Amino acid sequence: MEVLRAISDRFWSRHVWLPPNATWEDVSKNDVIQHTISTDLIYPIPMALMVLVIRLVCERVMFAPLGVALGLKNVKSKRAPPNAVLEKAYAKIKGPHTHKLIQGLSKQLDISERQIERWLRLRRSQDRPTTLTKFCESSWRCFYYAISFTYGIYVLHDKVWFKDINHCWYNYPHQHLTNDLWWYYMTNMAFYWSLTFSQFFDVKRKDFWQMFVHHIATLLLMSFSWVCNLYRIGSLVIIVHDIADIFLDGAKAAKYANYQRTCDCIFALFTCVWIVSRLIVYPFWIIKATSIEAPTVVEMFPAYYIFNSLLLLLLVLHIGWTYLILRIVQNSIMAGKMDGDVRSSSSDDEFPSPITDEDLTKSNNHNSTPTKNGKLN
Repeated sequence: MEVLRAISDRFWSRHVWLPPNATWEDVSKNDVIQHTISTDLIYPIPMALMVLVIRLVCERVMFAPLGVALGLKNVKSKRAPPNAVLEKAYAKIKGPHTHKLIQGLSKQLDISERQIERWLRLRRSQDRPTTLTKFCESSWRCFYYAISFTYGIYVLHDKVWFKDINHCWYNYPHQHLTNDLWWYYMTNMAFYWSLTFSQFFDVKRKDFWQMFVHHIATLLLMSFSWVCNLYRIGSLVIIVHDIADIFLDGAKAAKYANYQRTCDCIFALFTCVWIVSRLIVYPFWIIKATSIEAPTVVEMFPAYYIFNSLLLLLLVLHIGWTYLILRIVQNSIMAGKMDGDVRSSSSDDEFPSPITDEDLTKSNNHNSTPTKNGKLN
């Protein structure tokens, strides 16, 4: 018990988490200034279950009927006939099936290689979700990001640091937390917890673990800012990131619904909004404030350096993802339509990337004959 207490005291050292002029008693709950409370971070987990229920209702009541009205059908692929040996081999297969493997299965089961190849094709198709399912998923995320961004504007529009970002540092860490900001932070964390949980039963992506790590990293960054009472700058980071994701999932939903021209227009808007928000507003407004302006107002401390390093790492990821987006735009111009996709499912021919919401894949150049390339699916 004494060992655990010593570890806890060392971990929660004020010299790590707070500026030199502050103690944990200074930022504890009082009647004058409401600071963030680290134990509040437990609330987003049960709230995430509520988000999943709301999502299920929205998909069944709103998005599935809308998809059907747009002509999408919830028809599953033909199922492969039961075969224990092939099923066991299929579960172990990663990547394209080799000819040697198929030859071995053919000899073991005394059936032709063509029959095995056909069974494997059927089995892969069986695991692929219907277009209606993918349409509902993208529509839900688009719907959530639109609501989150709208609520964020409502919450922040009258906040002094929304107009002058330097107010994120004035009087830090003694900054009063209002109820609307508490809910804004908690609901966003609940949404990312729900994405973390739902990954295990959603459309299976080739970048499953990359996105899982991304969601956990996002939650850690938000938790980090909450514990350090850096919710002001954290709220600005959230709203800057939400806006582009609206158009990303909107383009995907339009693609699934076979509205190619609408998809092209939304994707063009997404590209513009992404570049403005992630490569202009984020670095020249937020990163500038955290890296250049904050040290002139606040005495720096170890946790702040970690927080700022994570924000800088996020900027590096933005640059890499922008390259992938521009590759898709280039290929789209060459092909005459937007045909690069965003986080495709289990096809062996697609190349996913860890974009967050943000989910773009590399696409190959398009030719007049069919080629292997990523699609918005």
